[in-house]
Amino acid sequence: MDIGIGLPNTLEPAGTMMVDWARRAEERGFSTLSTIDRIVYPTYDSLTSLAVAAGATTRIGLFTDILLAPAYPPVWLAKATASLDAMSGGRLTLGLGVGGRPDDFAAMDRAFDRRGKLMDETLDLLHRSWAGEPVTGDEFPVGPAPAAGNRVPVVIGGTTDAAVARTVKYAEGWTAGGGGPAMAAPMVEKVRRAWQEAGREGEPRIAALVYFGLGDDETSRASLRRYYGFLGDWVDAIVESAVRTPQAAKDIARDYAGAGFTEVVFDPTIGALDQVDRLADAVL
Repeated sequence: MDIGIGLPNTLEPAGTMMVDWARRAEERGFSTLSTIDRIVYPTYDSLTSLAVAAGATTRIGLFTDILLAPAYPPVWLAKATASLDAMSGGRLTLGLGVGGRPDDFAAMDRAFDRRGKLMDETLDLLHRSWAGEPVTGDEFPVGPAPAAGNRVPVVIGGTTDAAVARTVKYAEGWTAGGGGPAMAAPMVEKVRRAWQEAGREGEPRIAALVYFGLGDDETSRASLRRYYGFLGDWVDAIVESAVRTPQAAKDIARDYAGAGFTEVVFDPTIGALDQVDRLADAVL
């Protein structure tokens, strides 16, 4: 099972350490660098963060886990993602989800109540654009060809039947949010069954996100409580789901591997560079 680490793009003051974080993660052997996406919050933009990380590294994967696809103009998203994938040598995986915060959509002047439809329209346009099809009515494509020639790898987030259908139709796999392997297991089985029924070759990529913070429990809890405060009483479950000891990190990686996941990405809750080494010492 591959083990990745998130960039601290939701944390302050992480911007100045993004390059060092990316380089250290690659040196320590993590498989990928990931981002979490949000508009109405002082995060560092997902694709910008990954572009900075790409320029600082040579082999580590780049993974939006996840990007709120319906919140963005799809033509721009097609161009930006093809560009990043091509310039990074094919290291981008585009994790996409529908999103659930109305403020993000209002800020981008996108219809929150149509986000499922917008998601489908965006996925369709992305794949047509990556394949070189003009999608604006002009004679030229809007972006360069991705490194593979006709597509950027996609994984889908979400737990609805629509998310499963999108995974089978458009993606290389599915990604689970926080909650643990036992909670995700029914969805994993549903995705694998739909994959086989649709005649897709091979096995889907199955990823999971785990929050971690090692050595400073107070800071770890505070950052999650701030980020997810809009959830009200539900925030406590997310705050306490993070792993905060090396043994807990080791145990959950083992549990995800035993549940058939192909990769786990540990996302930081503390914006300190030593978190990369602390996590690597525990799980690699």
